Order: sequence, then C-alpha cells, then structure tokens
Amino acid sequence: MILNKNKFMTFCIFISVMVMQIFMIGFGQAQETVDETIEGIVITGIEISGNIRIEESTIQSYLNLNIGDTYTDLSGDTSLKRLYGTGLFSDVDVGRRGTILVVEVAENPIINRIVFEGNKFKDDDDLYEEIQLRPRVVFSRAKVRADVARLLEVYRRGGRFAAAIEPKVIQLDQNRVNLVFEISEGAKSTIGKINFIGNRVFNNDILRSKMVSVESRWWKFLASEDTYDPDRLNFDKQLLRDFYREAGYADFRITSAVAELAPDKEYFYINISMEEGELYNFGEIIVDSRIEELKAEDLEKEVFTVEGEQFDSSAIDDTVEYLTDIAGLRGYAFVDIRPSVRRNRQDRTVSITYVINEAPRVYVEEIKIIDNVRTHDKVIRREMRLVEGDAYNSSKLNRSEIRVQSLQFFKEVNIEQIEGTSEDKTILELTVEEQPTGELTVGAGFSSFEGFIANFSVAERNLLGKGHQARLAVTLSKRRKQVDFSFTEPYFGDRQIAAGFDIFLRDTNFIESGFRNKSIGGQIRTGFPIAEYIIMTLTYGIKKDDVLISFFSDSPYLENSSGDFVTSSITYALSYDSLDNPQKPNTGQRAIFSQEFAGLGGNVKYIKNTANYDFYYPIFNHWVLNFSAEAGHIQGVGEKIRINDRFFMGNPRIRGFKTSGVGPREFTTRLSEPFDGLSLGGNTFYKATAELFIPLGGGARDLGIEASAYVDVGALFNIDEEDSLISRTNVLYTLLGNNATPRVTVGVGFSWASPFGPFRIDLAKAIKRQPSDEAEFFQFNVGTRF
Repeated sequence: MILNKNKFMTFCIFISVMVMQIFMIGFGQAQETVDETIEGIVITGIEISGNIRIEESTIQSYLNLNIGDTYTDLSGDTSLKRLYGTGLFSDVDVGRRGTILVVEVAENPIINRIVFEGNKFKDDDDLYEEIQLRPRVVFSRAKVRADVARLLEVYRRGGRFAAAIEPKVIQLDQNRVNLVFEISEGAKSTIGKINFIGNRVFNNDILRSKMVSVESRWWKFLASEDTYDPDRLNFDKQLLRDFYREAGYADFRITSAVAELAPDKEYFYINISMEEGELYNFGEIIVDSRIEELKAEDLEKEVFTVEGEQFDSSAIDDTVEYLTDIAGLRGYAFVDIRPSVRRNRQDRTVSITYVINEAPRVYVEEIKIIDNVRTHDKVIRREMRLVEGDAYNSSKLNRSEIRVQSLQFFKEVNIEQIEGTSEDKTILELTVEEQPTGELTVGAGFSSFEGFIANFSVAERNLLGKGHQARLAVTLSKRRKQVDFSFTEPYFGDRQIAAGFDIFLRDTNFIESGFRNKSIGGQIRTGFPIAEYIIMTLTYGIKKDDVLISFFSDSPYLENSSGDFVTSSITYALSYDSLDNPQKPNTGQRAIFSQEFAGLGGNVKYIKNTANYDFYYPIFNHWVLNFSAEAGHIQGVGEKIRINDRFFMGNPRIRGFKTSGVGPREFTTRLSEPFDGLSLGGNTFYKATAELFIPLGGGARDLGIEASAYVDVGALFNIDEEDSLISRTNVLYTLLGNNATPRVTVGVGFSWASPFGPFRIDLAKAIKRQPSDEAEFFQFNVGTRF
C-alpha cells in the first residue's frame, strides 16, 4: 500500500514538471512573438512636444528615425543621444505610442546678458574675449563649465592661482537667463624661492640672473616676472641650457624642474635639478658647400667656431645665420645649411661640418601686401628695396622691413618668404597691422622749464592713407606763445624727393636773459637720398624778429640786440641714419651736419654750423647704451651775433642746470650792491652724453615706464665781447663763465608715457661747474591730455 502511494507521488511530480516545462516554453515563444511584434513596428507618424523656439523640422533632422522606418530600441537611443548632443535641450525623451514616435524636449534657455563681477585686474573686454558663450546663444551648463576653466587659466597665466569663479544663472521670462561670473581674483602667487640642485660650476646667484623668472621682493613692485608662469619656467629651462652650452658644457641637461605651491597659495617654490657634465672644446671644423658659387675654402674663413677654442653653441647658430646671409646676398633665398655635430666624449671635443645643400638662385616673383586697410599699396611699395623681378637679396629685404616700420603707420610689420611657382622664384608676403596715425591733443601741465603749459594740436602722419604729414599746434606757457603749421609730401611727384613747408608765429619771453622775442616766419624745404642711409635736405627760411630788451637792463653786452631784424637764410644738411626705430632705437647710429647761411636779403648776416651724432648699442635684453655728441658755432659776417641768434645751454640740453644755466653770464654791481646777472648765450657750444637705458621689468615696460642713468658733459662760450669788465656811471658789468671748461653732471631719470601725456623726472648733480653757473638738482616735466 505504501509502495503504491510512493508510485503515485512520483507520478504526480513527473506530471507537474512536464506541465511547467510546457508552460515555460509556451511563455517564451509568446514573449518572442510580442518582442518581434514591437521591434517590427513601422513608424507612421512623429509627434514632437515641448519645443518653443526650435522648429519641429530642426528636431526631426537630428532624429535617427523617419516616417516609414522600423522602430528599434537602438534607433530610439541613438536619436536620444543626438538630440542631447546638440546642446539645445536640457531634457529629452524619445518613445513610442503605437505606431507614433513621440519626442518630448525641454529647451535650454537663451542667454540674455553676460556679466563679470569682482574682477579688478582683468578688464571685462579681456575676459569676454576668452569665453565661448555669447548673448543670444543657447545656454549650456557644459559650455559654462568650459568657460570657467578658460577664465581660471587666464588668471593662472597672470599668476593668480588662488582665483575662484562661480557662475550664477538668473532666470528671466520667455525662457531667458542672465549669466553672471562671480570672480574672486585673489592675490598673485609669486615666486618665493628658486633653488638649484646639482650645480657645481656656477652658483645659484649666477644661474638666477640668467632666468627671466625672479624671486619676489618688496622693491620689485613694478616687475611682473616674479609671478609664477609655467610657460615662463619652460623658457627659463631653455635659457639655462643655452647658458651652459655657450659656456662649453655640451652634455648639460635639466633632469627636473618642479614648482610647488605653498598651502596658502601665496608663494611658489621652484626646484631645478641638473647635470652639468664636462667642459668641451671645438674639434675639427669643416664647410661642405654643394653650391659652386659658394666656395668652401672662402666660407671656412667666415665661421665663428674655431678648432681648439672652448665650445660655444651660440657660435654655431651665429655661423649658420652668417653663412645664410652670405648666400642671401648672392641671391640664394632658400639655402639649406645644416650643421652636423660629432661629439667625442673621450677627448671632450665637438667637431662640426656645415653642410650647404644645393639650392637655385632665386628671383622675386611677386610682392603681396596684406591687411593694409587704410594705407595705399603704393605708400608701402615705395619703401621696398626689392621689386618684382629683382634677384633676391637678404640685406635689401631686412632694410625694406626697417623702412616700412619706420613709417610709424603700423604696429607690426612682417615679411615672409614663400616658394613661388618654380624653385627659382620666391613670393614676399608683407603683412602689416595698422595703428592710429592721427592725433588730437588738448593738454595742460607743468614743467620746471616752461612753467604752466597749455597746448592744442591736431596732427596726421598718414593723411588720406597717402603718407602725407600735416600738423597744427598751439602752445601757451609762462615762457612762450606759439602757433605752428607744417605739411610734408614725402614723395613729391612720385619721386624720392620730400617737399614741405612750415609757418610759425612765436612770442617767447627769455626771462633768464632779459629779453623778449616776437617772431613770425616760414620756410620751404626739400630732401632727397644720396645713398641708402644718407639724405640731403635744403631749406629756405625767412623770419622777422622783434627783440625787446627788458626796461631794467642797460647791459653793454646787449646794445646791438634790440630792434626789428629780418633773417633770410638757406640751409643744407647731410644726415646718416641707420637706427632700427626712429622713436625708441635699440641699435644703429645717426649723424647730422648742417650749415645755415643768412644774408640773402634782410639785415642779418651769419654762418651757423651744427653737428650731432647718436650711437645706440644693445647690451643685453632691454638694456641699451647710448653715446651722443653735439656741437655748434655761429659766426657773424661783418657784424656781431645778436642775443636772439646765439646758442643757449642748460635744462633740457644739459641736465643738472637751470634753463640757460650754463655759459657766459653778466653780473651787475650798482652802487656797490651786487645784482644777479643775465644769461647771455654763446656763439660756440659742445656737449656729449653717455646714457644707459635700464629696464624696470615687464610690468613697467607694458606701462611705458623707463629709467636711465647718464653723464652729461658740455660747455657754452664766446659772445664776441673782448672786455670781461665794463664800468659805467655807478655801474660795474662783469662777464663770467665765458670759457670752454667742461661742465659735468651725473644723474638718473624716469619717464612715463602715460595715457594723460608724457611725464619725466630727472635727478642730476653737477659735479663740475663754474661759479657763475646755476645748478638745479631736481627737474620734472608733466603733461596731460583730455
């Protein structure tokens, strides 16, 4: 009985399992049938909702499904991702209702306005240029995050690693927003210390002096190089490599350069590890020229690397550059010179072979002028020393670039050589960036030379884009009243002949000399080149002077100076000018000699000779040394020189002395009472200056602040008077200072090209002077424009 029950239970279990398997198989087949039905649905319509600004056709263009397509989960997901990827929507849902594809979207708002708050050291315009978002553009949080990262990078490049930026969104009606970047700029993260590890030959101070980055100190408040900049640190690493390799250490390398930011984010500490290596000398030097016209034996005499001398990597670069210039002078524009360096670590020598590969002689096929919006092509082309069809010449190309830059019409001038239609032709692309050339100035200021000054001027250096120059100026001060008008045509009749004229009206009160001069006149002038750097100018001028001697002065030295005088003169001048920049030269020289002959009519006759010379030499970086000399002599023809035609010396010609404070001076004694005398000027003078222009750092340079230290030497003498002591009724006139003994001053000066006008301070000490001279330690000039 029990056995029958067990068999029955087993049979029931078997039947149950079989029923469940049949049910599961049937369910699976049914499910597959349902899935196949869903996956196989053909879309008969598309329903889009939630869009306000964006048209349905635009949304449909991003979908991966169209009417008539078969719907699948994959195509639905792809459409969803594509809509999100447009950045137009904050939320997207893609689904199906029967055979209808349903798309629901929530549009991102439109940016109404972008505002920066809390920024003091960066202008809104500068920050605006860095971001990608703009008003009337679709708002996107991803784009906001990207713009915040860009702005933070701007502040980090400026040394502000503690800067924090929080974007705020202000909701407006019609699905618009205002985007506000709240900025906490923080303090600059400056360089606290620069450490070197592994240096044996050069100490830390020497290595720091070779870097652009500097340690922060309180007195370096004008410097910007004391802020940490990763790009500047990379540049410093290259400077250190160059320094060591120029000193003969060919194996030098920097193993690491790490900048660590202090927890308070105020200072960076830079640690530079290095391996100096051994000292090398030059080994065998060979020139391998594959251009027949460039003989190797001739070029070997021109290299700067000499066998047996200490290795210097800069000498290799200089040699390549010099050999390239030699080839360029002979018409090979695209010569390829490659130095092959062979290092022998056993002998510690570096042998070099300069390989000059074959290249054709090149001719100028075309000169393209780019980005000159206002200036006519002709104005630029006439300054070029090369024209289409000329044989290429590197020296003339460099000179052309300097001449175009010297026009002062352009902020940047760049000439690039590109290959022409054949290998023996080149195209010169001259790209310029124009700058304002007109100036309207209304100014007021004060100067230790002029007293209070007010001026108005309007000038244009590039009138109508044709290179014409015109200027009208009115000046009023304690010392003078003056009106000037001038016009110059630099290429008269499309020839290399400058022509122009000047008209002036001046009323000058020479207080220190006891006379007043009212002058009206004008001149016509022309100039033309004799050679590339030499120009001759010819000038005819006529003026009428009304000289009034002060009522309290009855000096015998001024007896022939009072009255009306007409001066008709012709002047020629020869000038040599190779300065790289006429406004702020760094290298080159300028020399001018002129002679003026008065007596072609009128009642004044004299011969005046003047000469001056300037030499500029860059010492290193932005340190520039200037030597200058100036001299003049005027000689009367059958008459004495009147006081209004003499030379005067003092501030600003020689610093450290008052206006007209150097040279012959009359002292008067009336009834035994001395009276400070008058400056009488002189017929002859000389002056020399040595001046070192000192950079005050990148920040000062950007602000237009300069400093200089100088020594001035000069003298003024000779007034056509033989008697140094003249006695008249109850009056004794004494002439002092009429000698060629040099006066010497030393000093420092600071200038600032401020937005309001020029500002200059000079502190100069007269270390050698005559008792009659009038010294002045502090001198300043201030101007303002509004």
